[in-house]
Amino acid sequence: MALLETCNLQAFYGDFQALYGIDTRLEAGETIAIIGANGAGKSTFLKAVAGLVRRPAASVLFDRQPIGALSAADVVKLGIALVPEGRRLFPSLSVEENLLIGGHGRKLGGPWTLDRVYSLFPILKERRSQAAPTLSGGQQQMAAIGRALMSNPRVLLCDEISLGLAPIIIADIYATLPRIKAEGTSVVLVEQDIAQAIKVSDRVYCFQEGRLSLVGRPRELTREQIHDAYFGS
Repeated sequence: MALLETCNLQAFYGDFQALYGIDTRLEAGETIAIIGANGAGKSTFLKAVAGLVRRPAASVLFDRQPIGALSAADVVKLGIALVPEGRRLFPSLSVEENLLIGGHGRKLGGPWTLDRVYSLFPILKERRSQAAPTLSGGQQQMAAIGRALMSNPRVLLCDEISLGLAPIIIADIYATLPRIKAEGTSVVLVEQDIAQAIKVSDRVYCFQEGRLSLVGRPRELTREQIHDAYFGS
C-alpha cells in the first residue's frame, strides 16, 4: 500500500499550468527521486504535495486519504515536512530557535528531538546560539533538514538539498539519509544531480516541462533513457 500518491496532479500559477497529470507513488520506507532540468516542475510538485500550491482535492493521497484540499499547516500535522529550496531559515533567530520552530507544527511524539538532531548534525550543537545567517551553506542546509525532522515526519520532502554545496558537504548530508530512513521516514528527493539521486533512490521520476517523461528503478534505466527523458530526445 502506498504511503503517498499523486493522481493526475495538476498545478497552476494563475493561468500558467506548471504540472500536467503527474502520477507518483511512494511506499513506506522508500526514497523516490524527482529529476529534471530547471523549469521542469520539480519544485512545484513538492509545493503541491506540501500544500503550498493549490491542487485538486483528490490529486494527493496520504494513507489513501485525499489531502489535496488541506493547507500547508494541516499537511505538516499529518506528517509531511518540506525542506525548501534555499533553506529559508529565519535570519533573526538562532540555530536552536530555528530547530525548535520545526517542532511546533506537529504535536505527536516521535524519535526526533533536539538532542537527536544534534546527534545527526553535531556542528549544529556547537553553533546552536549563533544567528542562522552566520552558518556556512552546508550548515544552513543541515539546520533546514533538522528543522523539518523536528516535526517527526513520516514523509520528508527535500528540494535541491545539494544545490550550491561543495561535493564533500553533499556527501556528508547524503550520508545522513540512511539514519533518517531508519527512524521510519520515507523521502521524496528533488535533485538536479542525477548521479546522486540515482545512487540513493528506490525509484526515479523524470519531469520534462511539467510532464512525466520517465519512471523506473535505477538499475533498470540506461544512461541514454535518462538523458533523453531529461533533455528531450
